[in-house]
Amino acid sequence: MKAFKYILLGFTAFASLSCEEFLKEEPEAFLSEDQYYKTQADAVNAVNAVYFFLNSGGSSIQTPYNTLFNTGMNMAGDDEDPGPGATNPDVRSLSVLAHSSTNLRIYELWQQHYAAIKKANVVLEKVPAIQFDEALKTRLLGETKFLRALYYFNLVRLYGDIPLILEYQKYVNAADYAIAKSPSADVYEQIEKDLTEAAAVLPATYASPNVGRATAGAAKALLAKVYLTQASLPLKVSAKYQSAVNKAEEALSAADGGTGNYGYDLVANYAEVFLPAFKNNKEHIFSAQFKSNSLAQGNNEWPRAILSGVPGLNGNYAHMVRYYTQGTDKFFSIYKLFKPGDKRRDVTFVRSFTSPSNGRKYALPIANTAVPNDSTPFWNKWADPASTAVTNQSAANVPIIRYAELLLIHAEAENEANGPTQKAYKSLNKVRKRAGLPDLTAGLSKDQFRDSVYLDRRLELTYEYQRWFDLIRQRDAAYNSTFVANQQKVGKTNAAPKHVYFPIPQSEIDNNSLLKQNPLWQ
Repeated sequence: MKAFKYILLGFTAFASLSCEEFLKEEPEAFLSEDQYYKTQADAVNAVNAVYFFLNSGGSSIQTPYNTLFNTGMNMAGDDEDPGPGATNPDVRSLSVLAHSSTNLRIYELWQQHYAAIKKANVVLEKVPAIQFDEALKTRLLGETKFLRALYYFNLVRLYGDIPLILEYQKYVNAADYAIAKSPSADVYEQIEKDLTEAAAVLPATYASPNVGRATAGAAKALLAKVYLTQASLPLKVSAKYQSAVNKAEEALSAADGGTGNYGYDLVANYAEVFLPAFKNNKEHIFSAQFKSNSLAQGNNEWPRAILSGVPGLNGNYAHMVRYYTQGTDKFFSIYKLFKPGDKRRDVTFVRSFTSPSNGRKYALPIANTAVPNDSTPFWNKWADPASTAVTNQSAANVPIIRYAELLLIHAEAENEANGPTQKAYKSLNKVRKRAGLPDLTAGLSKDQFRDSVYLDRRLELTYEYQRWFDLIRQRDAAYNSTFVANQQKVGKTNAAPKHVYFPIPQSEIDNNSLLKQNPLWQ
């Protein structure tokens, strides 16, 4: 696994300097921008800095795929809630859709994605002029375009119309940084361009130590997802459904009806998708890479889902399932949407924790008269059996797109473009078979098949930072949004159409005279 390290440039320490030393015109410990971006190593480090925003973490920072997507996004959905250990008021307000444009988590999501895009734009401006191996240079630029596309894809889904910045901004006057929003369609056009160019130059695989970097197959799979998203709500560019089918088939393996030769497939055991011992396996198309207790690059999600007070485990129970009423059961949750024979359920959740200190089991019963002996399910996807209470981190990678999702993308897009064809059934049934479920009932209507795909996406991908984006784009048979209905079903009675997009952070509007608030948030 490649450990992508963040390189800080242009900073120097002035502690304990004499006046004479401080006034030297050429500080010995200072690297100016003109002195950097000269070598192959500089180019590699600059690209690694773009990856940094996927996996960095630590006690003082959350990045999108290391906790921030949960505290700043998933909590707003219908599967998760902040647990007793989540005391941050911004997180708790988000979970009841009472957030505003001053919410810190909403600002952090915006700021960190644009910080990553700035790093990518630096690479695309500076690296082409460096003299080194042309094949490696082409690959590095392809990786950077893939990453910029991913970051913009997240932003446009979260905020709608956004500023589209494609060049390295290094202005003197603050006013020069003011930039207006671009329409979502223009942002998607650039995302498609970046991914298409990346797919044309990236390799199919990597050898160690570069395993985990962006590949051609990853660019095609992500592009299929981009097409599906545009075809769905709110854009409704229905012609993109067939584009999603075609691009997905370029990444699907031949056994699954595709033309891809990337070696992708489902692993037989669902647990191996997430266990660190099996990371970067054939199901992982592109993932955020984590290494426990190493340069703040451990996955910090796991302890947040562990029950507090278990001797030997450093859990704080900050993330929990969202409970809502269904029938007589006042403690219904996504856990109970899984059928008892679904193998995914007992990988996704645990019902108790065994103390490494005393060997006792610790659980949290629920006083639920509708379900005798009911107890709390705890999220378990990022568990790391090799981690210790001292590290308080997991080495589990976070899949950003994996083969199971590619199959689901293909099934959904094929159904929308051509009806529930044999191809659509084949892709969906492969995911269901691995879960231990029977094939989907034959002869379903397009609407029935769509609902089945939606449910399997929810169950297959839960706690993987996918649900919020699905809530935004999913629809009913009449092409109406189901966002408000799905939120109200789980007790979020104040859900409204404005919540489909986050508000633009107020601090960004204050600093950018051309940036306007999203209409429904004005």
